[in-house]
Amino acid sequence: MEDREQLLTPRSEEARLNGLCRWSAHTQGLQAKVVEDFRRRLKYFFMNPCEKYKARGRKPWKLMLQILKIAIITVQLVSFGLSNEMMVTFKDENLMTFRHLFLKGYKDHRVGSYALYTKDDVYDHIYYIINTYTNLQNLTVGNLAYEMVDGEYTALSVCQEFYRNSSIDPGNETFDINPHIEKDCISIYPMQSFDNSSALLTHINFILDFKRLLSVSVNLTLKTINLQTVRHHELPDCYDFHIMITFDNRAHSGKIKVDVKNDVRIYECRDWNVEGTSDENDYLLLSFDSVVILACFASLILCTRSVVNGIQLQFEFNTFFHAYYNKIVSWSDRMEFVNGWYILIIVSDTLTIAGSALKIGIQTKYLTNYDVCSILLGTATMLVWVGVIRYLGFFKKYNILILTLRAAFPNVIRFCCCAAMIYLGYCFCGWIVLGPHHDKFRTLDKVTECLFSLINGDDMYATFLKMRDNSYMVWLFSRLYLYSFISLFIYMVLSLFIALITDTYETIKHHQQEKVPVSQLQAFIAECRDQPESGRYQTDEDSASCCVSPCCCFG
Repeated sequence: MEDREQLLTPRSEEARLNGLCRWSAHTQGLQAKVVEDFRRRLKYFFMNPCEKYKARGRKPWKLMLQILKIAIITVQLVSFGLSNEMMVTFKDENLMTFRHLFLKGYKDHRVGSYALYTKDDVYDHIYYIINTYTNLQNLTVGNLAYEMVDGEYTALSVCQEFYRNSSIDPGNETFDINPHIEKDCISIYPMQSFDNSSALLTHINFILDFKRLLSVSVNLTLKTINLQTVRHHELPDCYDFHIMITFDNRAHSGKIKVDVKNDVRIYECRDWNVEGTSDENDYLLLSFDSVVILACFASLILCTRSVVNGIQLQFEFNTFFHAYYNKIVSWSDRMEFVNGWYILIIVSDTLTIAGSALKIGIQTKYLTNYDVCSILLGTATMLVWVGVIRYLGFFKKYNILILTLRAAFPNVIRFCCCAAMIYLGYCFCGWIVLGPHHDKFRTLDKVTECLFSLINGDDMYATFLKMRDNSYMVWLFSRLYLYSFISLFIYMVLSLFIALITDTYETIKHHQQEKVPVSQLQAFIAECRDQPESGRYQTDEDSASCCVSPCCCFG
C-alpha cells in the first residue's frame, strides 16, 4: 500500500503542477489581452477625429459642427458689429452736437479741459444753456425734439449743491464750515425765452454763492430718431438722450470744470412706416440667431459629454495603473484626460448663447445692453477662432505651438507671479513719489499703464523729459527709479521670460524629433502599434471596463 502511494504521489504532484502552469499561462494571457485592449482604448481616446473615423468609421460630428459654428458665429458678429457701429457713431456724434449746442464757444476741446474762471462766465454759460434749450427748434439742424409726458413737455432743471453754512476768510486764515450738503433746483419749460441773463435771474431768482458752491448741474431730455439704419435695411430706433451738464467746483481752486454727459435709452418707435420694407428682415435675423443658439447648445452638450467621458476614463486609468503596476498616476498625466479645448468650447458656447439671447432682446427692442452683448459675442468669437488652433494641431508641423504653450504655461504663471511682486512695488513707489509731479503717475491705474508701456519701449523719452522741470531731489529720484525699472524689466525680466519659452520650445522640439514619450501615459500608449486602419479598433468599448476591477484583473 505504501509502495503504491509512493508510486502515485509523484504523478499526482506532476499533474497538479502541470494544471497550475496551464492556469497561470491562461491567466497571464488573459491579463495581457486586457492590458492590450485597454491600451488600444486609450489610444483611440486620444486620436483626432480623422483617425477615429478611420478606426471605427464614426463620422466626426463634433468637428463638422465646430466648423459650421465658426462660420455662423462670425457672420452673426459681423452683422451685430455693423449695427453696433451705427449706434455708437450716432451716440458719439449727438454727444458732440450737445457740446457745441450748449457750451458757449466750444471748439472741440480735449475732454476735461473746458473750464471757467470768473463768476460772470458761469452765469453767462448757464443762461446760454437755458436760452439754447428754450429755442432749440430754431437752432439745431438735427431731428431733436423735447420729451413729452402726459401731453406736457418735461422741464429743464438747474440744480446747485452747496455747503449748508460757511464762513471763509483766507486773509485772516480763518474758516467756519458746516459740511452738510444741501441741494436746490429750479425748473424751466420749453418755449420760454429770456432776453438776457439779468432777465433770467429775475425770473427764476437763481443766485450762486461761490464760497459754498460745490457744483451746478443742468439736466434735460431730448428725443431723436436714428434714420441712418434705413440704408442698411434696418428699422430706425428712437432715442432718449438724458443730458447732464456739470459745473464742478468741488476743489474750490478758482477753476470750474465743465463737462457734458448723456445717458441713452433706445426703444422701438411707436408708429413707423418705411416704403418698400417689411418685417421679413427682422424675422430672418431672429431665425438666424435662433440657429446660432441651437448649434451652440448642441456643441455644448457634445463637448460636455466628451469631458465627462474623459474624466471617467481618467479614473479607470488611475485604478488600472495602480492594480497592474502598483504605481500612482501623476496629476499631469491625469489632466491629459481633461481636454482643455473642450473646456474652451464650452465657455465659448455659453457666452455665445447668452450674447445671442441679448441680441434677440436688442433686436426686439426689449433690451438695450449693447455693451454687455458686445462683450459676450466678442469674447465668444475670439475663443472660437482661438479654438481653430486645435484643428491645426492635428498636423505635426503646426502642433509645436500648442505643445509649447501647454508645456510652458505652468512655468510662465509662476514666473509672472514673482515678477508681479516687483512690478507692484514699482507701481506703488511711482504713484506716491512721482504722482504729484507727473501726469502719467497721478493715479495708480495710470502708473500701471505707464510702466507697462515703458516695458514695451513706448514713449520713453517723453516720460524722462517731463521730469526735468522739478526739483533736483525729485529729478534725481525719477532718474534712479526709471533707469532701474527699465533695466530690470527689459534687460532681465523679459529676457528670462523669453528664455523660458525658448527652453520649452527646444525641449518639445527634441522630443518630437527623437519621438521620446514625455510621460507615463504616453509611454504606455506608445506600446500599442495598431494603426487606425488596422480594423482592431472595431470592438465594444465596454469590454475593457472589467480592468477596473482588481478581481477581474488578477482573475
